Amino acid sequence: MRMKDKVIIITGSTTGIGKGIALRCVEEGARVVIHGLEEAWGREVVASLGAGNAVLHIEDLSNEGVAERLVQKAISTFGRLDGVVNNAAIVASSDLRTTDRAFMMRLLEVNTVFPLLLIRAALPYLSERHGAVLNIGSVNAYSGEPNLLAYSITKGALMTLTRNLGDSLHREHGVRVNQVNPGWVLTENEQERKKQHGLAEDWYKDLPRVYAPAGRLIAPAEIAAAAVYWLADECGPISGQVVDLEQHPFIGRNPPKDTTTIPTPRKN
Repeated sequence: MRMKDKVIIITGSTTGIGKGIALRCVEEGARVVIHGLEEAWGREVVASLGAGNAVLHIEDLSNEGVAERLVQKAISTFGRLDGVVNNAAIVASSDLRTTDRAFMMRLLEVNTVFPLLLIRAALPYLSERHGAVLNIGSVNAYSGEPNLLAYSITKGALMTLTRNLGDSLHREHGVRVNQVNPGWVLTENEQERKKQHGLAEDWYKDLPRVYAPAGRLIAPAEIAAAAVYWLADECGPISGQVVDLEQHPFIGRNPPKDTTTIPTPRKN
C-alpha cells in the first residue's frame, strides 16, 4: 500500500473531490481526518471508511483557531500527521459588478488564507515526518470564467502560495508542497449547482465536446488517483509544482466553429 500508516487531514471531505481523496487514501493504507460542514454526510463517510481509519471534524474554516483544532484532532486520535490536503473552497459566481469587499474577503478567507493557516499549524508535525501538502486549486486560477471572478482570484493566489512554500518549506523543513488544478469535475455539489442554474436533471449527459472531449466530465475518483502520488513517498523530492488535471489545454483553446454552446437551461 502506497500510504501505509500515514495520517492525512483533508478539508472539505464530506463530499466531492475531498471525499474521493479520503476514500483513496484509506484504500492505500492511510488514516484520515474528515472535515466539512455537513455532519450527516461526514458521519456517512466515516462509517464507510471504518471508525479506526477516520475521524470527523465539523467546523466553518473561517472560525478562529480551526486550523489548530484540525491538527490536534489528527494528533490526539492517531498520534501523528503526515499530510494535509487543502481541498475545501467556496465556489460562488460573481463578476466585477457583484464582487463587493465583503464577498471578496469571505472567499479569500476560506479559499486562500485558511490553507496558509493550516499549513502553518501542521508544519511542526509535518517536519517530523518529512510530510506533504497538497493544495487543490482550479484551472480557473489562470484567468477564470467571466462569472467566476472572485473564485478565480483566490485560486490564482493559492497557486502562488504553493510555489512559494514549495520552495521554502522543502529547503528548510523537508516538507513538500504541491498543487493540482482540476478542470470540470462532476461532484454532487456541481450537479446541484447547475440544476439551480436551470439545467435539466441529467445536464451532464449531453455536453458539447469543446467542454468534455471525452464525452463526460472528470470523476472525483480520477482526481483522487492523481492526488495519492503527491501525498505518497514515491513523489520523492518534487515540490512547488502545479499540475493541471483537465481534458484539454484550458488556456487559449478555441472551440471548433461547428461546436454548439453549453446546453440551454430548461425546466424539467
